[in-house]
Amino acid sequence: MEIQTSEQLTQKKCKPCEGGVDPCTLDESNNQLLKLQGWYLTHDGQRIRKDWVVKNFMAGMKFFNQVAEVAESDGHHPDLHIAGYRNVSIELWTHAIGGLSENDFILAAKIDQLPIDLK
Repeated sequence: MEIQTSEQLTQKKCKPCEGGVDPCTLDESNNQLLKLQGWYLTHDGQRIRKDWVVKNFMAGMKFFNQVAEVAESDGHHPDLHIAGYRNVSIELWTHAIGGLSENDFILAAKIDQLPIDLK
């Protein structure tokens, strides 16, 4: 995978993935994460995650609704987590390959562009 800036990633659209391709290597993932602020590897390098503390529960739900619109438009869907009414997290990975693909970094960059009402 070619390492790209956040701006380059946001200009792309996620591509359908039915499997049959190799996930990103750990080196590729780490290098791409250097271009995305706040995202980090989880699950032995198979997923990326970002955490936020929002103003209140409704701010978290508003953010998640915006994320849902972007995710649906790109056909790539994250795991959304809310805990303690204002701790929100998003986890991305390409389910069909059991690891990370360019799609995950594209969606992460697009999520980073969304407004969020932080604490």
